[in-house]
Amino acid sequence: MGVSPDPVNAQSSFRNELDLPYTLLADVQHVVAEKYGVWVEKNKDGEKSMGVERSTFVINKEGKIAKILSKVKPAGHAAEVLEALAGS
Repeated sequence: MGVSPDPVNAQSSFRNELDLPYTLLADVQHVVAEKYGVWVEKNKDGEKSMGVERSTFVINKEGKIAKILSKVKPAGHAAEVLEALAGS
């Protein structure tokens, strides 16, 4: 599943546009992001703001975090996730 601070209607449009086969959750108040430690201060061109540090958490069958992939970039990330899943 994916979690984002975007509102439900944006999540729904994004999921439909890309025909994603998994659930997207709206974390508008960034409660989940804060609990996972990915709601962080960002600095872009000297301007500071709060936002999500794009990360992937592989959770095993027991509900425990088996692997954390931090500061991920879209390019090549699917292969990283598949590798992490194979090892969990």
